[in-house]
Amino acid sequence: MSDSIYVLGIDAGGTKTVCQLADENGEVLAESRRGGANLQAAGELEVEKVLHEVMEEAIGEHEVRPTAICLGIAGVDRPDDARVVRGIIERIVYKAKVLVVNDALVALEAGAPGAPGIVLIAGTGSIAYGRNEHNQAARAGGWGYMLGDEGSGYWIGRAALRAVLREADRRGPATRLTRLLLNYYGVARAQDLIAQVYHGGLRPSAIAALAQCVQSAFSDGDAVSIGILRGAADQLESSALSVARRLEMVGSEFPFVLSGGIFKAVPWLEEELTRRLPMASLHSRTVLLTEEPAGGAVRLALAEARGAFQLPEYKTD
Repeated sequence: MSDSIYVLGIDAGGTKTVCQLADENGEVLAESRRGGANLQAAGELEVEKVLHEVMEEAIGEHEVRPTAICLGIAGVDRPDDARVVRGIIERIVYKAKVLVVNDALVALEAGAPGAPGIVLIAGTGSIAYGRNEHNQAARAGGWGYMLGDEGSGYWIGRAALRAVLREADRRGPATRLTRLLLNYYGVARAQDLIAQVYHGGLRPSAIAALAQCVQSAFSDGDAVSIGILRGAADQLESSALSVARRLEMVGSEFPFVLSGGIFKAVPWLEEELTRRLPMASLHSRTVLLTEEPAGGAVRLALAEARGAFQLPEYKTD
């Protein structure tokens, strides 16, 4: 077995989990994928199963032992959840340095390596997270689908379902979403959606998948869908700018990094935020993250392996 440094970088989201095995130069040797691994939505046993599978497949037949592992996963700003997740990783891989951080940090590191910036994640859930030149951090959102996640895929999908039911009750305007959602679920009436949603065992990620229907209706000029997506843009912009203000970054040069599947499912949101954010924070720019956030986890794992990682501290004032 080689004495060289090898690391695992993992990005665990509500929809998918990606693990990369990399060498000391950051070259990715293998990548594996599994479904979502959200502790609140799936539970500890399911998270452990997904992480075990994804790490085992990434290492595969490589005769290496990871020196360090960085896992980016939602919810670990809470100490109890962080301990649970760290225990899972330590059970799977013995004698490796383990770094467990918020999934937003690994996405930011992927989009703005080692630099100030703000990442705006919109996938199944949503969160804005940033760090400034003093390595201070702030966040907005990320409270989960029951309490927040405004502008996320789940938020958009739930709004679409509600709009269809309001039309059925004759207390809301007609919308193209009715036909699209009934076809999507393969049912004949709005009332039949009740069984699909409440008794079909749908996870938040399945509701989030409806965002593509909203984009389709939006493109056809559907007024209800236009309202939903404008509302989503308002919420995401508000979260990003809240972080920028608290970190005193407004007016300085930095990137807003857009990350998450909703920017692919709903291209209008990327276009709208690319227009809005630099207008609200002059000298900033907006970039769409095209590489896997797991690449940011790889960089953080390498820093941890070398004893050089410094976790950004949340700004308190």
